[in-house]
Amino acid sequence: MSLPADHLVAFYGDDFTGSAAVMEVLTFAGLPTVLFLGPPTGEDIGRFAGYRGIGVAGLARSRSPSWMEEHLPAIFGTLEPIGAPITHYKVCSTFDSAPHVGSIGKAIDLAAPILGGAWHPLLVAAPPIHRYQAFGNLFATVEGVGYRLDRHPAVSRHPTTPMDEADVRLHLARQTDRSIGLVDFLSLASGDSDDALRREVSGGAEIVAIDVLDEDSLAEAGRLIWENRGERLLAIGSQGVEYALIAHWRKAGLIGEAPPPRSAGAERIAAVSGSCSPVTGRQIEWAEINGFAGIRLEAEAAVDEARWRAAIDRAVEQALTVLHKGAAPLVFTARGADDAAIPALKQAVLRSGETEEDINARIGHGLGTILKAVVTSGDVRRIAIAGGDTSGHALAGMGVDALEAEVELAPACAISRGRSGEPALDGIEIALKGGQMGPVDFFGMVENGRPLHMGGRQ
Repeated sequence: MSLPADHLVAFYGDDFTGSAAVMEVLTFAGLPTVLFLGPPTGEDIGRFAGYRGIGVAGLARSRSPSWMEEHLPAIFGTLEPIGAPITHYKVCSTFDSAPHVGSIGKAIDLAAPILGGAWHPLLVAAPPIHRYQAFGNLFATVEGVGYRLDRHPAVSRHPTTPMDEADVRLHLARQTDRSIGLVDFLSLASGDSDDALRREVSGGAEIVAIDVLDEDSLAEAGRLIWENRGERLLAIGSQGVEYALIAHWRKAGLIGEAPPPRSAGAERIAAVSGSCSPVTGRQIEWAEINGFAGIRLEAEAAVDEARWRAAIDRAVEQALTVLHKGAAPLVFTARGADDAAIPALKQAVLRSGETEEDINARIGHGLGTILKAVVTSGDVRRIAIAGGDTSGHALAGMGVDALEAEVELAPACAISRGRSGEPALDGIEIALKGGQMGPVDFFGMVENGRPLHMGGRQ
């Protein structure tokens, strides 16, 4: 038995850091993967014929159902002819979504008729990044302490999609009318998972959530998906989908262990953050203690064009001054969930009459504008971006077209090589991370091109 010779996984990620995480999982397992930062043409895909993973990074997590209706079918139509046995709609590992924004259910309703499959696995848990699911309920750890998602100190307070339901079936049922079943960890452990899946599908379930608690259940979930894929299968979930498939492929002897890539430190680095997460807040604090120069970007200025342009120009000037002094600039909009800038921005958005979605996109794009100016004027070849939604808007603002993973720093945190038609940007090294991801010394790891003491547990 062997794996198919061509593409194994095609995927669309509902934010950029999550998309990059899938690319990283596949690449560092020895399965070359390219991530396009916009819908690729057939010619674009043809240049990567030998690659095992083909991905498209998107922004659906921060968009409305009407936006999805307008944009997602064409993107799914781009993925369909790739012909991968698994096509993956990648969602956040904390299942960030709501009926009105980032609706996973709406995305499934749009994707299923195009990408097909007799059933659709929903696998959100991923033990390598400390996400676990039991009896359909999703858990995550913070500094080694486990929380059910609706009691998680950050996710339950997310500024846009606060999690108030940990059962992924009940949460998703608010977003789609499709029937949702479950293969629980007891079935996985007892060898009953195939029968459990058949029972769910024969009972009318179109989407089947799969529990994962440890490496054994991860590999069994991967086997269940792979051996029941049919001619093609649309899967929904975090990078846990790829972790599970790889765990099964390794266990079955279909792939071997991949040698870890290496990297060296960067002479110059610049970083930006649009994340409100307390995890990122602690990472910013660590960075400032350890040599990075923090520069606050006035986020509420984004509601006024002139003020926003001035705020961006000010941040660029400050960042270049920091670089000329031999330090690393870190431009941020908030230091964690309790930063006063967050309610100030919300009030400014309400007064402006604009949507929070549009303002957040403008902030992310502005951070990208800052990075592009710093890269082109400050001779910087390595950058870091914190924040899932931020990363998408920032890279779009910079003009980067595609990414290939190079160096794994930590699960869901890696240095990638950016591709661009602009010579100043082509080949730039880029580290992306979601708000909840990475150890406390993330920015130091990016600067050094390798893990440091890996302080802080997720």
